[in-house]
Amino acid sequence: MWFDAGVNLTNKRLLNDLDGVMQRARQAEVRKQLIISTSIEEAEQALELCQQYPDQLVMTVGIHPHDAGEAPADYKEKLRELAQAPAVVAIGECGLDFNRNYSARAAQEAIFVAQIELANELKLPLYLHERDAIERQIQLLNQYCADSTPCLTHCFTGGVEALARYAERGHWFGITGWVCDDRRNHELLEALPNLPLDRLVLETDAPFLLPRGIKPRPKMNEPGLLPVIGETLAGYLGLSAQKLADLTYANTTRFFGRGENCD
Repeated sequence: MWFDAGVNLTNKRLLNDLDGVMQRARQAEVRKQLIISTSIEEAEQALELCQQYPDQLVMTVGIHPHDAGEAPADYKEKLRELAQAPAVVAIGECGLDFNRNYSARAAQEAIFVAQIELANELKLPLYLHERDAIERQIQLLNQYCADSTPCLTHCFTGGVEALARYAERGHWFGITGWVCDDRRNHELLEALPNLPLDRLVLETDAPFLLPRGIKPRPKMNEPGLLPVIGETLAGYLGLSAQKLADLTYANTTRFFGRGENCD
């Protein structure tokens, strides 16, 4: 069995074939999926999907740094209210993105800190995004994040140094189809020997990051392709695909253990 620890199921490309996406996931033994929310609107949509597929789906509630500038004034209250749903197992996707800067840095930081505080308050894990902002992200986490609040570095693509910085804080790591891309996975491959296997989860980040090498090439990434990522990563780690599936399913269930649908 596999657990997709990150899918953008509210994306229109997946929603347009939702029943097919869910069926293909089941056929591929992807038993559970975590829907990533990046705004209030997405969180509300994700909650409806979790109610539609309660045995397969759990979710996060949060505001992505790209959306920080458009967040409503009462975003923290709305997130707190949404987080009461049993399907909600983490706060995020939240963090900093100083690469694209779609939102002003001051807005990104303010909304990130508010979500850290909310995770502390609700005793939920943080589901983290970071791009070109590792120093400031770690500073804010060290300042505001409670020691008891688990942190997952979503879609980790960094190298040895970045892994060490986050591992020092006790972070968990989400590995995506980036590991399948031999054009740009070199830093990640160098870091893999240091990856803490007891803090490893697998994600598709669908419909994005379609794993390379699949023939015929699908039109988009989807949860049913998680075993492709798992088999590639297992090869690099010297594990069987079955061993990695068992390991990451157990890890993901443990990390997101608050949700009634995680076991």
